[in-house]
Amino acid sequence: MTTTYTWRGAFHNTEVERLHAAGFGYEPSGHDWHAQVMRHSLGWVCARDGERLVGFVNVAWDGSTHAFVLDTVVAMDMRRQSVGTGLLAVATTQARDAGCQWLHVDFEEHLREFYLDSCGFRSTPAGLIEL
Repeated sequence: MTTTYTWRGAFHNTEVERLHAAGFGYEPSGHDWHAQVMRHSLGWVCARDGERLVGFVNVAWDGSTHAFVLDTVVAMDMRRQSVGTGLLAVATTQARDAGCQWLHVDFEEHLREFYLDSCGFRSTPAGLIEL
């Protein structure tokens, strides 16, 4: 099948929670993803292989010029097939079209090649406080 990408696409909480829990290694907890993205996000991208949700990224924002990539996740069996790159391409286009000037992302070191080389982000200094 062909992977399709939908900006602000419809999803069920359970399918995002299962995908996210598998991708980040925790037990599903029944998180209300729909309420979260509706309250805090510029938008989100759903990637589907047929009816199956195989990728998801949330794009939060400050209501003005800064957008933030959060919760990028791709199903284990769909990784290394450009699904993540497709998610970020749609997110980038939509953030730009919404008038944002900056799209930020934080990532763990093992994802550096993906975000910097595959998705076109550039490295910048940043600060972080673990809470």
